[in-house]
Amino acid sequence: MSNELELAGQTLVVIGGSSGIGLETARHARAEGARLIITARNADRLHQVGLELGASIAAFDATDFDRLEKFFEALAGPVDHVLVTAPGSCDAPLAGFDLEAARRDVDAHLLLPLQVARNAAIKVRPGGTLLLMGRAGDHGPAELRSLSSGLSAALSALTRNLAIEIAPVRVNLIAARFVDTPLSAAALAVHLMTNTAVTGATFEIEGSQVLIRE
Repeated sequence: MSNELELAGQTLVVIGGSSGIGLETARHARAEGARLIITARNADRLHQVGLELGASIAAFDATDFDRLEKFFEALAGPVDHVLVTAPGSCDAPLAGFDLEAARRDVDAHLLLPLQVARNAAIKVRPGGTLLLMGRAGDHGPAELRSLSSGLSAALSALTRNLAIEIAPVRVNLIAARFVDTPLSAAALAVHLMTNTAVTGATFEIEGSQVLIRE
């Protein structure tokens, strides 16, 4: 068996990598030899992550799209993979629906991936990866989940279309359902970075919850 690191000599950009799945994926990729460039809003937490992983860091809000574009423009050279994470969406009863919060969710879950894809088409090497993270959609209608279900369906469709539009950069989506996902999602993320046969796909990590019946 080969002991060669799977991501040796490759560069991974993590948008939102100071906690959760983004951080665990960065750790896993670093263990496989990747050079890391990590962004996040929380400058203090990001600084600690940079020290832990020996990563280059940039602290800013990725939904500030002007700042996001400047970040990509400032990259010294091409990269191999870009990972985009997003916060959970804010569902609520229709009577108490917060329109401004919903607009922020649309920015974070749909417009951010689109903006990153525009830059990835130029900055990611052919055959590299744009990897999106989202929430798994509900199998059937669910109370208080109108917004998150809609965003999940839209992100999966977006992934398929981006895989065509920015090819030969590969585009895939990991959609997590249960909360205890960072390690399993990170392992899948690294696999998708190295498996050049996969693009336009959505992978749900849900711990077989859809098989459980009361």
